[in-house]
Amino acid sequence: MRGCQVPNSLSPALRLLNSSVRTISATTARRLAITRQRLAGPISKSNADGILDVARDLGFLQLDPTNVVAPSHQLVVFSRVGPYQPKHLESLLWEERRLFESWAHAASIVVTEHYPIYRWIMHRVATGTGFWHGFTPSGERQAQRVLAWMKANDSLRRSILRQIRERGPLPSRAFEDRSTGAWQSSGWNNGRNVGMMLFYLQMMGKLMVAGRSGGQKLWDLSEQCLPTWTPKTKVGEAAIVRWAAEISLRALGVASPTEIRDHFIRWKYVNLPAALGSLEKQRRIVPVSVRDGDQSWPGTWYVHADDLVLLDRIEAGTWSPRTTLLSPFDNLIIDRKRTRRMFGFDYTMEIYVPAAKRRYGYYAMPVLHEDRLVARVDPAFNRDERRLSIRRVSVEPGCEDAQVGRATREAIAGLATFLGARTVDYDGAAPARWRRSLSA
Repeated sequence: MRGCQVPNSLSPALRLLNSSVRTISATTARRLAITRQRLAGPISKSNADGILDVARDLGFLQLDPTNVVAPSHQLVVFSRVGPYQPKHLESLLWEERRLFESWAHAASIVVTEHYPIYRWIMHRVATGTGFWHGFTPSGERQAQRVLAWMKANDSLRRSILRQIRERGPLPSRAFEDRSTGAWQSSGWNNGRNVGMMLFYLQMMGKLMVAGRSGGQKLWDLSEQCLPTWTPKTKVGEAAIVRWAAEISLRALGVASPTEIRDHFIRWKYVNLPAALGSLEKQRRIVPVSVRDGDQSWPGTWYVHADDLVLLDRIEAGTWSPRTTLLSPFDNLIIDRKRTRRMFGFDYTMEIYVPAAKRRYGYYAMPVLHEDRLVARVDPAFNRDERRLSIRRVSVEPGCEDAQVGRATREAIAGLATFLGARTVDYDGAAPARWRRSLSA
């Protein structure tokens, strides 16, 4: 299942191979995944309510500092609602507080309705029984190391909290480094004592990002940031894991236990097999077999029970695809192994690859056309000149059709509208068969 060659839907005979487990085609699985990612079907409204619906379905919008086109979380929303005003997303974050910044799959924007899940994670971190990147023995050891460092630097912790109580939201530069022992790491945060203390206080639920000023985070006490309607009811661990697993599965459409574990609150699903077993017993999730040609995807696969009607519609041929560009951190493709299986598409970011060795470009954005990833577009936005430069267009084998090229050009035009670009320049390499379609 490579390139743009899509197999026919599964025949009725193949569905009878397993009478106890429903069999779906890989094409159906892929289309269900795309639809549940809000990349097919009706386009959400581009206002605050529509953006919230997208965030709720996806579970998280990953944050990343790379801004060669636009911040990744803004691009993820754009791919689903089309050109919109970022002020609506900012309002959800900093005014209505229906979204907030936390740690899910990675550093992310998450939904305030899901706060009990994050409070559980924060409690695990604060008690030294887990870390933000996983509730494993190694995560527990890391949590214990953090707690020991925070205890040794308690004067810095108390100073930060006191200043915020007295002065309100503050940027990191407002705090004096009163640590007695530097945070040691082999990474970029080595010796960044104030920044690491703020981060750990956030991970433990004491602080939240209250806003941003000039790109800098403003830190405030969590109780000052959370709206009064934030759900505060304590939920048991097993129920939390079931809840998070359902969010993960619904966002993925169809997924294996490993993919559920690696998505949403990645690596923090305590006793996931028991949670999935309970959900299956309750008929909240349904096992399926995925047939790819004359073979089946190995292992167990699940679909959420709420999506069975949608699955029926897709198999009946009711499916409304679109064409759009995806951020390198888009939720649809962030699991690279899953992307290879589902789309036959190998994707690696080349930000850290020397320019001369890049195959696709610094910030190559995959192009989703209907149910295939058909190309990669490497854009850069010059904000002063309001110019969107397309530095390279690379097309997947078998996807050179001019109609696909025209759909890609329209998707690029939509991106330009979202960015407020006055011009779009195709000043880089492009396949010969697409040049007329792109420049028309």
